Amino acid sequence: MQDLISVVIPSYNGEKYIAETIESIKNQDFPNEIIVIDDISTDRTAQIAEEMGCRVIVNKIHKGQVAGKNTGIKEAKGNYWLTIDQDDCLTEGSLSRLYSEMQKSPDNKIIMAQLKDFCSPDTPEQSKYVKLRPFWGILTGSTLFKKEVFNLVGDFREDIITGDVIDLTTRLKKAGLQIKKVDFVSCNRRIHNANFGRTNQKDEYKDYAKVLRERLLQK
Repeated sequence: MQDLISVVIPSYNGEKYIAETIESIKNQDFPNEIIVIDDISTDRTAQIAEEMGCRVIVNKIHKGQVAGKNTGIKEAKGNYWLTIDQDDCLTEGSLSRLYSEMQKSPDNKIIMAQLKDFCSPDTPEQSKYVKLRPFWGILTGSTLFKKEVFNLVGDFREDIITGDVIDLTTRLKKAGLQIKKVDFVSCNRRIHNANFGRTNQKDEYKDYAKVLRERLLQK
């Protein structure tokens, strides 16, 4: 059986950019499927995804981005998966490079590449938030997982809106699983005035504090 990477896009009112995101995946040179989990958008997000040949699952109730990741991973047919935000774009050949790094050792189950910020042309005033250099540390758009990983450590926690990286890395460490970092950019991260991280910043601080407290209590 040929290896397949399932790319999961949690979406909500993303019609402005999602076509570019999907196109960046369709242009990859590695077999993939695209699963869009639409959180009852009120715009044309789901329609655009369907017209571009994606598998679209529309929630019956509003569940949030983290739940969308979990749904997509459970529905994935591939033996590898990666999530990406509805406004970001994979770089050329990134799926092949992530897959190639995964094959270098039988112990590799998670490969993390870097992201590179860019200011969305329609919101030039947001350029002050752009990180000038590539960086590691965000899972979406950068990290390829073997499907078996979540069978070992469980799903993303849906009781936190952000802070999923700290929580997941804690559980991975307990399970003896390492994230292998590789030095190339797999995803261009769009900075604009409605970034998920920016619009949920207050919740992000609360979630990080919550996860860190739990980590300290477990020591």
